[in-house]
Amino acid sequence: MELRFNMTHEDAYREVYELVKPKYKLFTAGPVACFPEVLAIMSVQMFSHRSAEAKEVHVDTLRRLRAFLEADHGEIIIFPSSGTGFMEAAIRNTIPRGGKVLVTTVGAFGDRFADVVKTSGREPVLLKKEPGYAIKPEELDEALRKNPDVHAVTVTYNETSTGVLNPLPELAKVVHEHDKLLFVDAVSAMGGADIKFDEWGIDLVFASSQKAFGVPPGLAMAAVSERVFEIAEKMPERGWYFDLPLYRKFNEKKKGTPSTPPLPQIFGLNVVLRIVEKMGGKEAWLGMYRKRSETIREGVRDMGLSVLAEPGYESPTITAVVVPKGMKGVDVYNAMRERGFELAKGYGSVAEKTFRIGNMGYVTFEDIEDMLINLRKVVEDLKRG
Repeated sequence: MELRFNMTHEDAYREVYELVKPKYKLFTAGPVACFPEVLAIMSVQMFSHRSAEAKEVHVDTLRRLRAFLEADHGEIIIFPSSGTGFMEAAIRNTIPRGGKVLVTTVGAFGDRFADVVKTSGREPVLLKKEPGYAIKPEELDEALRKNPDVHAVTVTYNETSTGVLNPLPELAKVVHEHDKLLFVDAVSAMGGADIKFDEWGIDLVFASSQKAFGVPPGLAMAAVSERVFEIAEKMPERGWYFDLPLYRKFNEKKKGTPSTPPLPQIFGLNVVLRIVEKMGGKEAWLGMYRKRSETIREGVRDMGLSVLAEPGYESPTITAVVVPKGMKGVDVYNAMRERGFELAKGYGSVAEKTFRIGNMGYVTFEDIEDMLINLRKVVEDLKRG
């Protein structure tokens, strides 16, 4: 979709457009293809982020996101950053220096949370599973019994590198039984998998705009519990840019953010949340994602390929596919690019033996069927050598 304006220097625009113009149908891990309505609203000319109009959109976006996350008792915070900013915010706002955090990890992004804990001067305690397997409630219970001195537990709800969806409601119940803080990385889950903030008793759940919401990168969003703010108010050296109490203060008094927000992304997120409503609500929207992912999994299995995620724990937003012996995931990725499809390379420790198919953002079922037809041909060609 190319947007047109009256331009004085269209040649400058054209020079850059030739570099970035769309060439592929996107089935990536993110950033993903954006909804046309999002691209259109993001073309609106800029205005002050302290204006009455910006405040109205800010408040309305928070209200809609609160309803989507079922977070009546949570504060909605948006950061001008990627979702990783909330990883650091969760740790620096609540965990004392040297304090321990139980980091559950089923792939590369769980490992990243451990890195954030460590580089923030806190101590990660790992509960690690082999790629393709989810954390089970009994495993988390055992880890917490062995480590009663941890302050918090981190859960990667949907591990982008392996296509595994962790059983968050059950894990949250275990965390509550041990009276620990619960931080949830929902970067590739929010907007594609159900989140019930109040009911599940989450303390902080965060995501990024460039995944299941189908908005360009640059905006992170979270729901935050009152318990987090009570701890954060007393936490020294929690920083400024990711100071959660400061953001809540600006929500209340300024109806905005402390530093300049990415207004176009906020407009885009607002549009997507309205689309959800017009489609029939959250259940209809999440049902669309389930159907997309099921179609992809059935398609790759029909080709004789296997899915990395263990049965019953498959992601609704991304599928990690295991390549046959003698084939490399990057070979499939490159061959699909030649056919006009951008999938995602394997990532982390399973990079060589997998490729990934994302179904986030603006993807039609016709696109999925077309992609699967081409993928079958690629796999057959590669098998023949």
